[in-house]
Amino acid sequence: MTSDELEDRLIDYAADVLKFCERLAKRPECRHVMGQLLRSSSSPAANYAEARGAESKADFAHKIAIVRKELQECAVWLKILKRAGLADAADLLKETDELCRIMGATIRTLRGKK
Repeated sequence: MTSDELEDRLIDYAADVLKFCERLAKRPECRHVMGQLLRSSSSPAANYAEARGAESKADFAHKIAIVRKELQECAVWLKILKRAGLADAADLLKETDELCRIMGATIRTLRGKK
């Protein structure tokens, strides 16, 4: 996968979360989680774009680690919605996991650990 393709995938992920959130109930508990989820899901694409312009290998690795952290936060919010019986986000959770794995592999490669 090229860096352009990965950035597009992260943008698609953010758009999919936006669409998912549109379908959530407008109750207070959903609004709280939705706000957190929207913030954490829109961040990875922007942070990845910033990483692509990193000034060094270490800077790139640091920014990719931030992308992974934001994706991990998304996973938690999606799991909370599922466990509370407010929404089933199985497809989003699967994509979140795959993106986390890609970022983790990137970090390991950059640090020389296979």
